Amino acid sequence: MTHQVERKKRCYDSVTDYFTSAKFFIYLGHALSTWGDRMWHFAVAVFLVELYGNSLLLTAVYGLVVAGSVLLLGAIIGDWVDKSARLKVAQTSLIVQNSAVILCGILLMVVFLCKVQLVSLFNGWLLTLCYILVISIANIANLASTATAITIQRDWIVVVAGEDRSRLADMNATVRRIDQLTNILAPLAVGQIITFTSPMAGCGFIAGWNLCSMCLEYFLLWKVYQMTPALAIKTSQKEDEQELKQLNVQKDVEAVQKPSESSELMSGVAEASSVEKKNGCCYNITQPFRTLRDGWVAYYNQPIFFAGMSLAFLYMTVLGFDCITTGFAYTQGLNGSILSLLMGASAITGILGTMAFTWFRKRCGLVRTGFISGVAQISCLALCVVSVFLPGSPLDLTVSPFQDITSHFMGDSSLPEANPTTDSFINRSTSAYEIEEMKPQVVSYLSVSFLFAGVIAARVGLWSFDLTVTQLIQENVIESERGVINGVQNSMNYLLDLLHFIMVILAPNPEAFGLLVIISVSFVVMGHMMYFRYAYKTLRSRLFLCFSSDPKNEIDNPSPPESDKV
Repeated sequence: MTHQVERKKRCYDSVTDYFTSAKFFIYLGHALSTWGDRMWHFAVAVFLVELYGNSLLLTAVYGLVVAGSVLLLGAIIGDWVDKSARLKVAQTSLIVQNSAVILCGILLMVVFLCKVQLVSLFNGWLLTLCYILVISIANIANLASTATAITIQRDWIVVVAGEDRSRLADMNATVRRIDQLTNILAPLAVGQIITFTSPMAGCGFIAGWNLCSMCLEYFLLWKVYQMTPALAIKTSQKEDEQELKQLNVQKDVEAVQKPSESSELMSGVAEASSVEKKNGCCYNITQPFRTLRDGWVAYYNQPIFFAGMSLAFLYMTVLGFDCITTGFAYTQGLNGSILSLLMGASAITGILGTMAFTWFRKRCGLVRTGFISGVAQISCLALCVVSVFLPGSPLDLTVSPFQDITSHFMGDSSLPEANPTTDSFINRSTSAYEIEEMKPQVVSYLSVSFLFAGVIAARVGLWSFDLTVTQLIQENVIESERGVINGVQNSMNYLLDLLHFIMVILAPNPEAFGLLVIISVSFVVMGHMMYFRYAYKTLRSRLFLCFSSDPKNEIDNPSPPESDKV
């Protein structure tokens, strides 16, 4: 009886310790932040389409501005994270992000409420100004969200985990599981609010959520900071203290030696000129450009350069659950209900990928886990390549991939010839049965089934590989460069993401989607080839010993790759 009571007490104490630990507070804060982000990212696209008369123009402009901003400013944001105190960075980015979303939500409510009046004022220029403000403020919120992700997911987690790499892997995996769940649940929740109330009510709900969430996240950040004393000290601060001590020692030596007045005068002039040069107007203006250049150079010189590039190449793909793939699925006869089920299945396989990462990392080591994940992803994506040639595939090599874009720019606005069915729709009302008859008839679902089977199965390898590269960056990048390297990594991801959108713009017709699939898989293969180069340089022939007898040394102390860069 006493033993049972003690066991219950130990269980209660362990549960209490977990829910009051810094690790749990980070999870809770990340869940709140991610939930708000996913709601906002989903809703802002819907709002912009609603405002601009069911056109995708504002949504496309918003996506371009967001991607371009992170591409240009990623290194600068990361440098700011490196050079500033951790708590200051986290609190500032949190307040800026949520305040921008709240302000944007209020502005959208005003536009929805007074759109008719705004259209008539100043020939509609006031409404255009509101659109510009909405996109600009939303972009500021996204940049602040990028800073928050870098400082919490790439820095704070490393410090909280300490020297325990297994704990770091578990924390990274848990954060990804939270991402997967919020990716599905948050848009579903805000979508129901917008559908059953109004877009204006959706704006108000998101603004209120971010206000409450900001206060709670601020408190959680402060608690984590108080519970983890190591967060108060950064490597850059330690280096500054050492330099200050060395400077004081040099001053003491100079005072003993008593140099001549002429040398003192010359040294004073040199110091004054260097200070004046650094404080000059031109120096301050060009500082962001130098930071951007230094960030990219530092990223290139990292030992994990090829691992980071391999992750970026995975963004150059149409094989994901974004607007492009879902739009293609609609052309193949899949409805919204089936797509929602497929998205749920992709979230489940993504969570399985995080579990596979922790299992393989413990048994095979971190570097080998990335290699295994890459093989798994490529094997699953082979189904997507096969789907291009199966019955039901719209691939038609006789149709030019650039037909739609060239006809638009060449001014070819000829309409298709009318058929009897179309004429009947013009002259009389249309029944639901006739609308169904007008839909494109799908010959076979075999092709699209293989396509989504490959996409969903590949999520296991994708998310396991993503976690591998993330932890490689965390473990191999020095603390003083952690922010700028992750900022450049985000820029690279956005760059390849932009290229995949440009690829779709150039070849938008469904007949060319099969070519886009083959190009996407080719980029994924190239990315994993880059990772193989990094992994082979790190482990050499031991890379293929997946279950070695003594994996601990290879997990914790992988041999550094030989750098062939000058």
